[in-house]
Amino acid sequence: MSANKISLPPLVIKGKTISVPIIQGGMGVGVSLYPLARAVALEGGVGIVSSACLDRLVEKRTGKKFNSYEAAYEEVSLSKTEGGIAGINIMFALQRDYEASVRGALDAGADMIISGAGLPMGLPGIQPPKDTALIPIVSSARALDLICKKWERFGYRPDAVVLEGPLAGGHLGFKIDQVDLEENKLENLFPPVKEMAMKYGDIPIIVAGGIYTYEDIVRYINMGAQGVQMGTRFLATEESSATDAYKNAVVGAKDEDIVVGHRPGSPCGLPFRVIKQSPMYVSAQQRLRKPKCDKGYVLLKDADGKYTKCPAKVSNEEFFCICNGLLSSAGYNSDQEEPLYTVGTNASRIDKILSVKTLMDELTGKNVAI
Repeated sequence: MSANKISLPPLVIKGKTISVPIIQGGMGVGVSLYPLARAVALEGGVGIVSSACLDRLVEKRTGKKFNSYEAAYEEVSLSKTEGGIAGINIMFALQRDYEASVRGALDAGADMIISGAGLPMGLPGIQPPKDTALIPIVSSARALDLICKKWERFGYRPDAVVLEGPLAGGHLGFKIDQVDLEENKLENLFPPVKEMAMKYGDIPIIVAGGIYTYEDIVRYINMGAQGVQMGTRFLATEESSATDAYKNAVVGAKDEDIVVGHRPGSPCGLPFRVIKQSPMYVSAQQRLRKPKCDKGYVLLKDADGKYTKCPAKVSNEEFFCICNGLLSSAGYNSDQEEPLYTVGTNASRIDKILSVKTLMDELTGKNVAI
């Protein structure tokens, strides 16, 4: 640690002390798997796996059949085999597999479940969490207030909250015309969310979206955040399970290459930050892709209560098939499907692939920025 750099304070969530207040983002599909989560946990941070399409990814790796419950159990268990703190990110938008993924993670002893892409109003009621911390992702004080009020019915308060600003990668919790507003910058979202967190008992706040350097981390901790969540920096690591093509696309990306996809966009209806040269995004923009939905992770219920509805199933004029695109970017059926590369807004600053250890040393101020 250089003389002019301070040590980052530990992060305490549900009685567990995390020596480095950095949570590695749960990047789906297939970026945040157990090799990355385990490596981050070993360095004192929080390793997070993503539940998105996890059954197919674990099947591909093992050659055995897995359902969503079994896949979550397997990946969480593997991420914890060498010690440290590890958990899982489960998107509420993936409704078909949501409860099964939660149960699998809880039974595997996940240290935390982080849940966003919609408000996870019923999360504490799925199964008693025991020692697992339940952490919603919000983009406003109002969202945190709604969740806290709803969770009170279960006799539960969030163990922490992730405040995600509009500079994050993947799905954004803002409408397309809200992404660039001054009021929605992370530093401006933070004070009212901090006030709301204090109202409900000083809930720890983890900030996310655009955090890139050690100095960024120190800045938000000095503002009153207890920790940070970072995705794109960990995407560009040796231990990340993204394909080499995906990592190279990140290293080669320029500022102007990173766009917020909307018309075409995600069938979830949320704006989606992506590298515009992603083959599936190019096809979607040019209206070259025929409607196709053969994975069904983002399906919604029809009038009969069955999961059959997806906008990308009907038309690709407005939407890209996010399941197939992201699975391809994880190397699943990549010979048959075009990949879709999602990134955070600062991806253009990345110029090399690092080991998790080297990155964590940089982010904690142990070495100079690389």
